[in-house]
Amino acid sequence: MSNEKKPEPATTGSLTPQPVVKKKRGRKPSKKQYFTADVDAAIKEYLTSSNQKERDEIYRTRIAYAFYKLSENLIHTFKFYYTEVESLEDLKHEVCCFFLEKLDYFKPEKGSKAFSYFSIVGKNYLILYNNNNYKKKKQKADPLAADEDEGVLRQLGRDERKQEIKDFIDYLTEYIDKHMFTMFKKDKDRKVADAINVLFKRRENLEIFNKKALYIYIREMTQVDTPVITKVTKILRKKYKELYQEYDETGYVRV
Repeated sequence: MSNEKKPEPATTGSLTPQPVVKKKRGRKPSKKQYFTADVDAAIKEYLTSSNQKERDEIYRTRIAYAFYKLSENLIHTFKFYYTEVESLEDLKHEVCCFFLEKLDYFKPEKGSKAFSYFSIVGKNYLILYNNNNYKKKKQKADPLAADEDEGVLRQLGRDERKQEIKDFIDYLTEYIDKHMFTMFKKDKDRKVADAINVLFKRRENLEIFNKKALYIYIREMTQVDTPVITKVTKILRKKYKELYQEYDETGYVRV
């Protein structure tokens, strides 16, 4: 029997274990916003430039993509799918051309936000476009299917209108809060205006829709006579119309 020792295993080379690289955990980065501050700046540069070649370059490199994405989002968000073009890509192109036509009508010096302005004008354009094509389709479609589509279209219009009014009332209440002392010089007038503004802010929780009941409610809140309430409401109604016209044109109210 041999007494030879078995050879020792080779020890050449590093036996130090390599560090394990752990994958970083966390939320995935969100998608890049398409209507950025640079787009706002580019639109202002476009409007101030009188050089058409420079304008074309600004539009192509810094504005066009934002307009494309906005048109895409408007079409899919509000489901403007009644189209007479071959594909939605063609419709997006038409909306982008409309945005380009409207660029010179945008007035950033008035405090309007480009995203709000082009969202409003783009949505209005698509509503008219969609409704006109819907009517054409309805003339050819099955009457029962047309009635069902019309119901969906009406509901979409109502939902959209509700959101617009909600956004505008939020601007309105903020405006009244800020300009209360400018609009009303007397304490009792301001008291009524403030009470009405509170009702606007809490409108979703109100169960009173009758005009006479609202007058009584405001009178109980303020302890003032009805003629004062009437006077204040007339002033607020006039301001409402004035500010809504601004909102309808620009998508924004300068508070």
